[in-house]
Amino acid sequence: MDALKKEDGESLNIIDENIEALKAIFPDAFTEDGVDFEALRQLLGDQIAEGDEKFGLTWFGKKKARQIALTPSTGTLRPARDESVDWSATQNLFIEGDNLEVLKLLQRGYAGKVSMIYIDPPYNTGREFIYPDKFQDNLETYLRYTCQIDNEGMKFSSNTEAGGRKHSNWLTMMYPRLKLAKTFLKNDGVIFVSIDDNEISNLRAIMDDIFGEENFISQIIWKKTENIKMDSRFLSQNKDYVLCYRASADLTEFAKEQSDISRFNLEDDRGKYYLRKLDSKSSAYRKTLDYVIEHEGVSYYAGGSFEDWQGRQRGEVGGFAPRWLWSEEKYKQGLAEGDIVFKNGNVYNKVRYDGVAKKPHVDMQTLVSGQTAQKELDQLFGKRMFDHPKPPQLIEWLLSLLPDNEDATVLDFFAGSSTSAHAVMQANAKDGGTRRFIMIQLPEAIDEGHDASRAGMRDIAQLSRKRIVLAAEKLREDYAEEIAKREFPFDTGFKSFKLDQSNIRAWNPDASDLEQSLLDHAEHLVEGRSEQDVLYELLLKRGVDLTVPIEEKEIAGKAVYSIGFGVLFACLDDDIKKDEIEPLAQGIVAWHKELEPASDTQVVFRDSAFADDIAKTNMTAILEQNGIAHVRSL
Repeated sequence: MDALKKEDGESLNIIDENIEALKAIFPDAFTEDGVDFEALRQLLGDQIAEGDEKFGLTWFGKKKARQIALTPSTGTLRPARDESVDWSATQNLFIEGDNLEVLKLLQRGYAGKVSMIYIDPPYNTGREFIYPDKFQDNLETYLRYTCQIDNEGMKFSSNTEAGGRKHSNWLTMMYPRLKLAKTFLKNDGVIFVSIDDNEISNLRAIMDDIFGEENFISQIIWKKTENIKMDSRFLSQNKDYVLCYRASADLTEFAKEQSDISRFNLEDDRGKYYLRKLDSKSSAYRKTLDYVIEHEGVSYYAGGSFEDWQGRQRGEVGGFAPRWLWSEEKYKQGLAEGDIVFKNGNVYNKVRYDGVAKKPHVDMQTLVSGQTAQKELDQLFGKRMFDHPKPPQLIEWLLSLLPDNEDATVLDFFAGSSTSAHAVMQANAKDGGTRRFIMIQLPEAIDEGHDASRAGMRDIAQLSRKRIVLAAEKLREDYAEEIAKREFPFDTGFKSFKLDQSNIRAWNPDASDLEQSLLDHAEHLVEGRSEQDVLYELLLKRGVDLTVPIEEKEIAGKAVYSIGFGVLFACLDDDIKKDEIEPLAQGIVAWHKELEPASDTQVVFRDSAFADDIAKTNMTAILEQNGIAHVRSL
């Protein structure tokens, strides 16, 4: 029976994963000492960038930001049932903690499973709250900030201009979080990031770096206010942006929205249609689409002018000069099928009604303004509790762009007031979907003078959970008829977790008294931690969804847990006697056969529960003889 090691207590080690992937492609580039970079260079055909001058965004701290993303976390997520709603049945998660550490911990279980990420990070205005830049030990920083360990003057501070590195600090904070975020997306997943003018260019540059310029979809403009700021020196800013990137080319298009059927005002023997001019200069010019159409002795040119066409053939052309929308081959096919019309000296094609009448979405959205979002949130709480919220309608619209999104998993790791959770529940209430959310929010302290503080809210995470509860109540009231018709339960609950140090004690001997150190570490678990704490850390390490069911049975007088229908069994009793080993092992084997899990099963015991190594060996032998090969102790 192997003991769980230090690395078992860490999050996914991305460096090890990268090395294994590289080794699979280029085994010749590895020796017993590690990577042979000269051999790798030769295998790549010397296609390696030389010198210091390279295209791309760089800043003081970029190297450190890359290292931060690659450093595993040694923390855990402890369940907070008393701050949860519908714990046993919900598929939603709310996690309180530094999002960088939490993202690392969630990687094993949620990599490649998220359909959509939406975040509204702190805008870099020079006054806004920003995460600390002491990145050498993020978990330590977080624990000090939340007063879980001695606070040696550590605090999260405003990012002021006087700091001298306004952009660098913000980028160093954002880069590792976005780097990790990419690993969560499905191949056809999408990320949306709200931002303003201060960092839009830099944010787009680092997202090009992380997601690939070819996966940029749009820089959506959201009109956030109707008001004019009378004190503006130049222009009154009434917009924000939402940057949109896809995870890969597997996403080929967004869902279309309903079109006005009345525009299909003509009809032939094949059905309704409307006429669209076949030439356009709204798209980038392509010479292959600037051919001459000959029909019944008449020549037609894109844009209508023979002289202009001649100029374009000589190279006198701008970026958006006239050209045909269809290739010459497609035009000929359309002509043969009766889909081309010559009228008033122009060429048209028939746009036919397909029974659905869909059209692409536009990338400028008014939707609900920031003032309306603020008013609606104030009404939900009964007072001003959170400033500058995004409207749920904006995030719900973004979600509607995803094809087949009815069962999407939505991640927001700058949850704020949990607008994203509200939007997910609202979409489900309307159409009967089973979308789920994962909210991550730092417990940022609320100023004592704020209404939220006077109402008993100690931090943003607490307020965020309360917003989900209040939104759920209102949705159940507003959409009572729709909810009553649902095929599946309307999930408005959430499992709440909090970031903390691992439940498994790290070996930290006192060199001056090794004997006492051995005695102190005889118990490997941190004092005061519950079985539930340990169970959920085991889920994180195994990469199991935190919402999977956990069943409990009494076997040989011991509490035994089955997690995820038999993917993991755990018996955390602190005393397993020799005569209890056989019946306990056989009971676990019988339960394992009953569940028939699809993947390999792991069984975990408390190391100190066994009298000696012989007892542990006997337990392991019985389980292995019955097909359970992975037996561990902690």
